[in-house]
Parts: sequence; structure tokens; C-alpha cells
Amino acid sequence: MKHTAYIVCLLAGLLTGCTGAETNDAQRDIKTDKEIGGKTISVSDRKESFNQDNKNGQFGYVRYQANSMPDDTQTKVPTIDREKTAHVISSLTVQLPHVQDAATLVTDKEALVVYQTNSKRREQTADQVKKTAASVIPRYYHVYISDNPNLVQSIENYSRLRSDSRDISDIMADTIQEMKKSPQGGPVSEDENANGETDQDQAQGPLQTNHK
Repeated sequence: MKHTAYIVCLLAGLLTGCTGAETNDAQRDIKTDKEIGGKTISVSDRKESFNQDNKNGQFGYVRYQANSMPDDTQTKVPTIDREKTAHVISSLTVQLPHVQDAATLVTDKEALVVYQTNSKRREQTADQVKKTAASVIPRYYHVYISDNPNLVQSIENYSRLRSDSRDISDIMADTIQEMKKSPQGGPVSEDENANGETDQDQAQGPLQTNHK
């Protein structure tokens, strides 16, 4: 409404010399490339921009200028709700064709998904399951999947553990190696295998650099 008022006053001003508080406010809000040092960072002089009204169905939007980032935003690494993330992955996985059951364990840097399928195209189904999990978790996560339902109990047992549990790396590494006997889908990228591991990750072994 503020910008609309500005445009109306501007047009009227050509004939009547329209002035007023709304015109001044709108003019202050508009910045040109030259006024902000050649970088179009924001259309206003505010340091950040975001949707204040969190209505159902509304997109999420947040924008910061580099020199106005809050101190806690710069130093804290965002964390995810692992239980909710596991819920989303499992619920999406069982909606895939030929998948009847799915169990997911989410740690601090891994997602382990065990599913049951009657698909005759195991590689294709594995790729779909892997990509489904990868679409939910942060990019740095590794994804390990298996269509061996006997491994469901293994990852369920790990749900009682924590990232700082004793010998967690060695314990989970055995299960991950067992999971990798099942199809894992296609490579994530030219530099990463199907699980999102680089050559360095593979040389160090599963989980060796992830849990501290």
C-alpha cells in the first residue's frame, strides 16, 4: 500500500506537486544500485527481511545482509529434529511404488533406511529410496539403505543411543557395512559414491570422522 500511495502521489505531483508523509516514507524505502554500493541487497533500508505472518501455506523467506547477521546466527550450527526427520523419511518412503515397509534412523550425520519391497528392479527402487531420504536431510549427510528387512531390528536398537554413546562409531559401522551389501542406487555426484561418501570418507571408514 505504501508503494501504491507513492506512485499515485508521484503521478499527481506532476500536476499538483503532491507531497506528504507517505511519499517521503516510500522514497526512503527505495534504494538504487548506486545508493547501496552497487549491490542490490534489499529494497529497503532494513537490515533483514522476513515473513512475520506465518500463515498456513505461506512460503518461508528470510534474507540478511552480511554485515547485519546476528552474532548467534553466525556461530550456531542449525540442528534438525532427528525424530521428526526420521518420521518424514519413513512416511515418504512407504509411498514409493513397491515399498511396503520402511524404518529410518537419523543420527547427527547419517540416515539409515531399511525398507521392504517386492520390486524386481532393486537398483531402481534403491535409488528412489536413497533420493527420498536425501531430499529431507541436510546435504552433508550420508545415506545408507537396505532392502533386507532383517536389519530393521538393528537400527531400532540404535534408536536408544546418542551421538556421544561409547563406541557408537564401531557399533554402527558393522551395520552400515551390512546395509551396503544391498543396492545403494546411483552415485550422488562425480566426487561422491551412492552414499554421499568421498574417497577420503571411504578411506577413513564409515562414521570415523562424524562422531566425536
